[in-house]
Amino acid sequence: MDDLLRLALDTAVQRGATYADARIVESEREDLHVKDREVGSLDRSQSAGLGVRVIVRGGWGYAATDDLTPDGVSACAARAVAIGEASSSVLREPVRLAPEPAHRAVWASECAVDPFRIPLERKLDLLVRCSDATKKVRGVTTAEAFFSFLRRRTRFVSSEGADLDQTATRSGGGLVALAVSGDGVERRSYPQSEGFFLSRGYELIDEIPWLENAERIGEEAVALLTADRCPAGEMDIILEGSQLGLQIHESCGHPTELDRALGMEANYAGTSFLTTEKLGSLQYGSPAVTLVADATLRHGLSTFGYDDEGVEAQRWPIVDAGRFAGYLTSRETAHRIGESRSRGCVRADGWHHTPMIRMVNLSLMPGRGSFEDLLSDTDHAIYMETNRSWSIDQLRYNFQFAAEIGWEIKKGKRVRMVKGPSYQGITTRFWNSCDFVCGPEEWMPWSVMNCGKGQPGQVAEMTHGAAPARFRKVRVGVAASDEA
Repeated sequence: MDDLLRLALDTAVQRGATYADARIVESEREDLHVKDREVGSLDRSQSAGLGVRVIVRGGWGYAATDDLTPDGVSACAARAVAIGEASSSVLREPVRLAPEPAHRAVWASECAVDPFRIPLERKLDLLVRCSDATKKVRGVTTAEAFFSFLRRRTRFVSSEGADLDQTATRSGGGLVALAVSGDGVERRSYPQSEGFFLSRGYELIDEIPWLENAERIGEEAVALLTADRCPAGEMDIILEGSQLGLQIHESCGHPTELDRALGMEANYAGTSFLTTEKLGSLQYGSPAVTLVADATLRHGLSTFGYDDEGVEAQRWPIVDAGRFAGYLTSRETAHRIGESRSRGCVRADGWHHTPMIRMVNLSLMPGRGSFEDLLSDTDHAIYMETNRSWSIDQLRYNFQFAAEIGWEIKKGKRVRMVKGPSYQGITTRFWNSCDFVCGPEEWMPWSVMNCGKGQPGQVAEMTHGAAPARFRKVRVGVAASDEA
């Protein structure tokens, strides 16, 4: 492997590249899905390939191959240089990379129990038992359970002397209950919508109380069929942690990607209202709102030693006590906001895609108090739990989210379950309405597994830590699928 990486660099430099880096990425993945007590799918896959990135006369070039032979690697590097030459002919300005030390290191995420060594029968047995427990609830139409495991090793070298070897393992899964009646379909998920994942081994699966919650989500899905519809109007809301995690992702993570703010990227999620003159001056949220980007977060899905440009992982504020304080940057874009170093936010979805700015773990810092303290401090609100759907405009400014389940809170107590809760708002107005964030005892690292960006499209995973929080005078409605 080392010889192939060195060959890629040598070929690129000999053909005229002033900068080159090369990555070999090897991955293995296992996905298991059980539906209504029976195995629905079982997929195992492996992948290995090389990506070469170069700068030629100020222009980027990138090429990739799964032909890991000397001839295949040489041809790939030559193709990257040819693409760089073509790019240089249409440049507006040459690429300028912020300096970074040439790191040489080995890094691995924590993994106490290798998920790929756990017998398949043991994994499927737990999934079947979970599905069975949910399906036994009278009125449940469909009961699903799934696990997914991924290990990825990345070897990175650059013409500047970087030499990195990183291995990340992630595990997780989820449960889903569906109940159907003439009035619609109700869904309940556990631990969150689309599953819960961390950079850990099978020990995570052993720690989560799957069976203890399988019956509960079935009962809640059935109860939602006859529950009252969520009241509509302007009122206070309380968001549970995983719902708040997705809110952070869409209305704070994407708009702070500097390539979007500069208009360099618009695919999938649009550009951004956070143009650079707002840095350091915009009141993004209330003083209760501090958001921190952290590629060093323990067990985070976007936790690493070094990004795919060889930049060391960092932690920094995006919003500091309400004030907009930072972007997600790359070596190419850092100078555009007067910074001398990249924040280390560049990643690629495997060897076959070029690296780009991606969210690292982005979390709302905890405040004070338990969830019960928050409820007791609330006169009237709708508590919303587990995302069901969302939409946001191409500037990440106007949004609408719907949750799977809600409860009306009166004088500190849950008085009734409500179905189809949704809320909408404007990003800065919404975050400025936040007046209570629960403390560290309620804080959890929630996962996003399918963040799309780029063309061709890439998928990335990341973690958003959050504790339940309250927002004042938000426009609340009923999700369209729950309207009469």
